[in-house]
Amino acid sequence: MGWFRYMMAWSRAAGVCALTCSALAVAAGGTAVASEITPYHSDSEFMLTAPGMINWEDYGFTNPAALAIVSSPDMLFAWRGSLADKSDLDRWGLFGAVPHLGFAAIHEKNPAGSVTDYRLGYAVGGRRSSFGVSYGWATGDQEAFDRGKTIGLGTLIQPLPYLSVGVSGRAATKGGAKEGVVALGVRPTGTDLVTVFGDYAIQKGEVLRDGAWSAGAALKVLPGMYLTGRYFDKSAAHAFTAGLAIDLGRLGVASQAHYDNDQHRAYNTYRVRAGAYHPNVIDTKIMPGRKYLELSLDGPIRYQRYRWFDDSKTLADILSVIEAAKHDPRISGIAVNTIDMAASREMAWEIREKLRDFKTSGKHVVVFLENGNIDAIHFASIADKIVLDPEGIIVIEGYMMGRTYFRGSFAKLGLAYDEWRFFTYKSAYEAFSRDGMSDADREQRQRLIDEYYSLARTEICASGRISTDEFDRLVNEQLILMPEDALAIGLVDTLARADAFKDVIKALEGKKQALVQPRAVGLAAGALAAYGTPRDDHWGERPEIAVIYAIGECAMDTGIKARSLTKCIEGVTKNSRIKAVVLRADSPGGDGMASDIVAEALKKCSEKKPVIISQGAVAASGGYWISMYGDKIVAAPQTITGSIGVIGGWFYNAGLKEKLGMTTDLVKAGQHADIGFGMVLPIVGAGVPDRNLTEEERGLIERMIRTAYKQFVDKVADGRKMSPEDVDRIGQGRVWPGVDGKQNGLVDELGGLETALLLAKQSAGIARDAAVKIVELPQPELLNTSMFTPKLIGFAGRLGIGGLFGPAEAVGAGAQLAADPVLDDLKFRLERNGRPLLLLPMDDLDMIMDAQTPIGN
Repeated sequence: MGWFRYMMAWSRAAGVCALTCSALAVAAGGTAVASEITPYHSDSEFMLTAPGMINWEDYGFTNPAALAIVSSPDMLFAWRGSLADKSDLDRWGLFGAVPHLGFAAIHEKNPAGSVTDYRLGYAVGGRRSSFGVSYGWATGDQEAFDRGKTIGLGTLIQPLPYLSVGVSGRAATKGGAKEGVVALGVRPTGTDLVTVFGDYAIQKGEVLRDGAWSAGAALKVLPGMYLTGRYFDKSAAHAFTAGLAIDLGRLGVASQAHYDNDQHRAYNTYRVRAGAYHPNVIDTKIMPGRKYLELSLDGPIRYQRYRWFDDSKTLADILSVIEAAKHDPRISGIAVNTIDMAASREMAWEIREKLRDFKTSGKHVVVFLENGNIDAIHFASIADKIVLDPEGIIVIEGYMMGRTYFRGSFAKLGLAYDEWRFFTYKSAYEAFSRDGMSDADREQRQRLIDEYYSLARTEICASGRISTDEFDRLVNEQLILMPEDALAIGLVDTLARADAFKDVIKALEGKKQALVQPRAVGLAAGALAAYGTPRDDHWGERPEIAVIYAIGECAMDTGIKARSLTKCIEGVTKNSRIKAVVLRADSPGGDGMASDIVAEALKKCSEKKPVIISQGAVAASGGYWISMYGDKIVAAPQTITGSIGVIGGWFYNAGLKEKLGMTTDLVKAGQHADIGFGMVLPIVGAGVPDRNLTEEERGLIERMIRTAYKQFVDKVADGRKMSPEDVDRIGQGRVWPGVDGKQNGLVDELGGLETALLLAKQSAGIARDAAVKIVELPQPELLNTSMFTPKLIGFAGRLGIGGLFGPAEAVGAGAQLAADPVLDDLKFRLERNGRPLLLLPMDDLDMIMDAQTPIGN
């Protein structure tokens, strides 16, 4: 079907060309008509190839559709020089473009006078196909040169890496002059290594055989260096050109010799370009590795940012920038500044793994810490050099998990809770039903803590800085390290302020290195070649992979927003341009229905294209439910996964209503009609039933929970190709660290988002090193409206039980007062009182909120 669409696109382009050429060729008796349009091949005199073949070539002057592939601002000045005088400016051109918009002027002077042709172009579309329009006018001796105003149209279709088709036409607004052009290019290797092209132009009043054509080729001999040749038919007296273009980064030069039909050089044209960065031989071969990229990871690291007024850093952006730096020949290392860095433990590990991959290119990493805890040292230990502030303190505290239990508080308040727990490890409601940890909950939590500790110790000690015995001693005996102690032990390498990065880098590299910064991570990192570089090394769109984020509690309209998320997945399923899907799940669960509709949508999607699951800090219970149908599940070693289980419970009044002086009354029809009826809890805004369930009602609920658990087990067994018995053995509500999930079959691979993307490419038949276009979904909101909310002291807190983005802005007048995480959690559960939930404990809900936990301070 893909080839059929490409052929249809080619047929449409050919049809447009035929109609254009036929219309423009019509002339009574074949009599030539006086023209107000300069011939196409004359307009393209300064160009090395036909439009759309390499770089941006004529900046949309002859085919405005080419402006759609412009990715950065750029400008070019060109002139014709006689053999006797290279500074001869009787004919020159000035061309400039920004994405989708271009301006050009060509000046010509002869004994009859001088004229300047101007053209303004605009294009819409993308790499696969585009459409453009231009408007032209002239100044100077217009009558002597027979010039006037023109309107131009063009289309550029590049459906495959191997094929480019351009069709354009211009018409004078007065006098009836018209011209049509078609340009065809082929790249045998699918890259810009070799480009073969040809074009054909015909003006009104000419028959088809009298049209002018040319053919040529461009060869990339080195990065940023092209050799070109072009032959012109009899209309140009069998002339030909030979050119050389050399890019020097943000500058470029080119020269082209023009030969007549006797193979004598008639004149030269010259070009000077400035603006966009082009890879070049100086950076790649002669003077590589002259710069360090300074990567400041201050502030919270999120999954998505608002589209307006938000310069937050995202995980995908950071990984992309490090990958770009790895392949940028100008970059010899990365200097990471962790001041105010706030990330979940899993996100920090993913970035650390990406820095480890970066070092495989032979480049270095330097990390600055202002202060540090065990997570900060774990993150920084990947560095070749760790710099600690002279007043900084390192705290090697180890890891712990603890909970606050509310049973006693509820008793004093007059609020009772009946826990419906039928599976050993499902501990989501222990905080309300017990005074301390159950043995099962203690067992699973201790295993998580042991894995956190083991991973940190293994990876810190693998750096060679300290031994495992010394690490244990620091944790158990020393705890706090002053700067001099950390330096003496070898845990850090240098004591210096952040502004001393250059000196540390010079000592490491043996020479001075420039320190450059991306303008903003994710906002076109201008210091790197991969950002802002003309995308002229390929035709057409890259294969697309969708990254879909399912973040927060599993609910229909909050958290993962299951209703809209399902529609998003259905849209991706139908989109033929998207070749694979990565679902990033960072969710502790919640509503079973919300989880199931998302899981079913993913299952249908996996029948059409590969679906890879990337689990974040938490993807358990309902978070695992939405993962189970993935072709592959990827988790970090410390991801909380599994928790295949269902739990429920019942809050009810035990004197609170009376203490508050509230009363309730009702009428009913039906034995159980009053179930769930009761007071509305002030502040929280949720109802508290007047009574507990009867034994009969509780029996019905137990049946519902056990049925839901069986469905959960059976669906996991189906998705993971396991037996229900095997799933039940690792189920019963137990959470597992990702490393254990890999061993027991819940997880396929250990890794992060990038690992999932590589698996998606592999599953879709895309080469590992091939570039792809990442489409992040759902579309983020336009802006954070809370930024306009007046601030009141004392009313700050988190918005939403499962929100990703951590502390909310301080709420203003009229905003919800209950912005405390405990009250949010209580409200969430009260609103789902009595319903079976696929949910983790409240403190595990906060694992996602750890994106706000500073790891370096």
